[in-house]
Amino acid sequence: MIPAKRLCLSAILLMAAAMPAYAHVGVGTTSSLMAGFMHPLSGLDHMTAMIAVGLWAALKGGRAIWAWPLAFIGVLLGGAALGMAHVPMPFVEPGILASVVALGLLVALAVDLPVSAGVAIIGLFALFHGRAHGTEVPENAGGLEYMAGFAIATALLHAVGIAAGLSLGQRLRGLARVAGAACAAIGVGLAFGVV
Repeated sequence: MIPAKRLCLSAILLMAAAMPAYAHVGVGTTSSLMAGFMHPLSGLDHMTAMIAVGLWAALKGGRAIWAWPLAFIGVLLGGAALGMAHVPMPFVEPGILASVVALGLLVALAVDLPVSAGVAIIGLFALFHGRAHGTEVPENAGGLEYMAGFAIATALLHAVGIAAGLSLGQRLRGLARVAGAACAAIGVGLAFGVV
């Protein structure tokens, strides 16, 4: 088990060294439901973080299976509203990359937290993801369509993680943890521009 101080120090160092993911700079069309739906499926940072939320929820079980994904989507949309309103927020890109690493580690280490603590952690990361994407949305009805598509795709990626975690069951729980380690490794690779 990794000591808590060491884990915190590692997370801080990763955030400080993080390079922008450049998946959140307004590139591409952001005015349709389909564009919003496809966006989370086109970035490795999105896919790994969303699936990790689902895996972690499945490992926890109980209320976490629905509470954690719903918390992510709710705060994601709130963060998007902040981005659409151009509310300044520091550390968005490092926060997104840290989410991939941290969520992967939470799965890899099978960290068992109260549901409310998980909601807080997941909500913080969702705020960064939402804020980044909100800045891409034009101020028209098409922007609302884009965010609806983004929320639907995010929910489906959470569902993939939940389904994978539940289908592995207790006997193959180690495979879910390996997937979490892979998510964390992808996050580190993205942070250092290797992936």
